[in-house]
Amino acid sequence: MTGGILTLTPNPALDVWTTTREFRKGPKLRCKPPRLDPGGGGINVSRVIHRLNGETRALFAAGGRTGEELAEALDRERVQAQRVPISGVTREVFNVCEEETGGVMRFVTPGPTLRPDDVDALLDLLRRCVVEGSHVVGSGSLPDGAGPDFWARAAEICRDADARFLLDSHDGVEPALEKGLFVFRETGDAVSGLAGENVSWPAGAARWAAERVDRDEAKAVIVTEGAEGALLVTAEHRLVQGPPPGVVEKSAIGAGDSFMGGFSLSLSEGGDWTEALRNGVATAAATLLTPGTELCRKEDVERLVEQCPAPKNLQAVR
Repeated sequence: MTGGILTLTPNPALDVWTTTREFRKGPKLRCKPPRLDPGGGGINVSRVIHRLNGETRALFAAGGRTGEELAEALDRERVQAQRVPISGVTREVFNVCEEETGGVMRFVTPGPTLRPDDVDALLDLLRRCVVEGSHVVGSGSLPDGAGPDFWARAAEICRDADARFLLDSHDGVEPALEKGLFVFRETGDAVSGLAGENVSWPAGAARWAAERVDRDEAKAVIVTEGAEGALLVTAEHRLVQGPPPGVVEKSAIGAGDSFMGGFSLSLSEGGDWTEALRNGVATAAATLLTPGTELCRKEDVERLVEQCPAPKNLQAVR
């Protein structure tokens, strides 16, 4: 794969979406026929990039009945993918929407425990696929057995190949940052957890991100804050991109992954930081417009990019 975007997902999931009239304790809750989608971190990033006509390949580890269904679902969407078979059973995420209120309950089953040879096989697959100039998005949670240094090992592989590694995860963050990343994305809540204190938006988040950039732990740090939009900090920029106006949320499932899809695709196609930030926010907003686990539509992304307000410059915030 020359250039393009690889995604790396050690803990994918089969997403199940259904609805029921109301949530009630006690009686059986009759549900509508379920929708099944491949999901989990980088899987969704690749699905979004594919929908936006970008070049991508999803690298993931999966096993059991749910792993087979996930791989089949990716094939139906014609998303290029390579799977490392494992003996464990890939997790399910069961999403139920209450029709009367629109509220959603999400039930996440445990992921499989990866064996050392599973971990090595997935990282070896990355090593074989990555080439100079690739953008690699590592995304999602780390399953048991992956080890806290999984993302750090992936970052080393990308550095050796002269490729760019973008990390979007709450797990194994510090060891990966020590290796030096191209981009690191985190949510506002998770940043507060990493900082050990409540980090204000956007000034506190900008200061925290700038510290990471100044230590050369990442060329760019992004903090996303839901309806507030996203903050991007590099050595040269302190930018906050607000969301497009008039977006009525149907489902937020996959919005963060969608941000990374739109953002990384823009960068891979030669966009600058401002363009990539705007595309990421617009892609996340487009996913809010679709129900359940459907993710974004290309026409919505194109329309919302044009509606995004100009980013605010927070250059003075340190």
